[in-house]
Amino acid sequence: MAGAVRTRAYQDLLKALVLARQDAGLSQAQLAERLGKPASFVGKYELGERRLDVVELVVVLKVIGVSVKDVLGAVEGAAPEKL
Repeated sequence: MAGAVRTRAYQDLLKALVLARQDAGLSQAQLAERLGKPASFVGKYELGERRLDVVELVVVLKVIGVSVKDVLGAVEGAAPEKL
């Protein structure tokens, strides 16, 4: 399962999260503050050094103001058939 972080689909998810944050006009520090987390929290998941669980992903997207459906839809096609 650790290899899933290196899949194209997961990398696409990370790119989508970075783009969504930037489109919202938020720095990593600003997003982290809104999440009640240290600034390193955002940096680490954006770099793939830390994985987000599903609930964390939903909260991040909610704070950014982006639909979960839109972000997951953007990476669905890149998801592998197996982990």
